[in-house]
Order: sequence, then C-alpha cells, then structure tokens
Amino acid sequence: MNNFYKDIYTGALFVTGMISFMSGEFILSSAVFAIAFIASNINMNHKRDSNEHLVCD
Repeated sequence: MNNFYKDIYTGALFVTGMISFMSGEFILSSAVFAIAFIASNINMNHKRDSNEHLVCD
C-alpha cells in the first residue's frame, strides 16, 4: 500500500471519528480516534532505506 492510500485510510478514520463524536457515540469515536492515531504513527515512523529494508527512526 503506498503512502497516498495510507493517508486516505487515516483521513477516513478521522472523519468517521468526528461524525461518531458529533452524533454522541463517544466510546465508538474514542476507539476510532485511537485507531487513526496508531495508523498515523505507524505510517510516519516506518520508511525504507536504499536497500529496501524497513527502518524505524
């Protein structure tokens, strides 16, 4: 999955969390925000070096 699709996925999770928060489903929105936060951090912290090995900063 390339970075564009990961960004779309994280954005969709965030928008879903906002909609569920506005509708009053606070437990569901908290879970969705947590998933979006974790997915965002995984996307930011993983990159590949010149030999195509996965590296964490």
